Amino acid sequence: MASYNVALVGMMVMLSCVTFSSAKVYTVGDSAGWALGVDYNTWASDKTFKVGDKLVFNYDSSHTVDLVSSTDYTTCAIGNSIASYNTGTTTIALNKTGSQYFICGIPGHCTGGMQLTVKVTSSDDVSPSPAPLAAPSPLSADSPIATGNTLPNPTLSGSSNNVPVDSSSQAISPVVGFVFGLVVLILS
Repeated sequence: MASYNVALVGMMVMLSCVTFSSAKVYTVGDSAGWALGVDYNTWASDKTFKVGDKLVFNYDSSHTVDLVSSTDYTTCAIGNSIASYNTGTTTIALNKTGSQYFICGIPGHCTGGMQLTVKVTSSDDVSPSPAPLAAPSPLSADSPIATGNTLPNPTLSGSSNNVPVDSSSQAISPVVGFVFGLVVLILS
């Protein structure tokens, strides 16, 4: 029985150190894929891209996927690609924050609309920063006197109310796992 408890505690401690994340995989252009005649600005407009997500480009042999600078993106300049792919299906991991720019490297395709900007945020970014708190009102004669700092009611980070905010990454604290394991060991 004692070895069972030790194994259980060890397993709980290991699990407490695991971080669960829900990286997303986006198929660029959805069923239309990477092709002429698709509005990629509209396609990307309702998506939040985070570090760890992946873009899947599906295209035929008459196209390429080129990662380019913002200047080359704006001018549709070809031939200066940071990276270029032509395999028909390309998966690109979004591994850094900031904007990333993609075009088709075939002459005329970028100017024909085959260009995509993806703004990648940190996987820890949940929502915009909350508005600053208003200055406290002066105490009146009938107000209770507080000692120390008075803290606002707790809310989720980036939230102006107590509505839960969807997060792409959740982690269990190793300390919580360890304490929980000790409690199980003591109660056994």
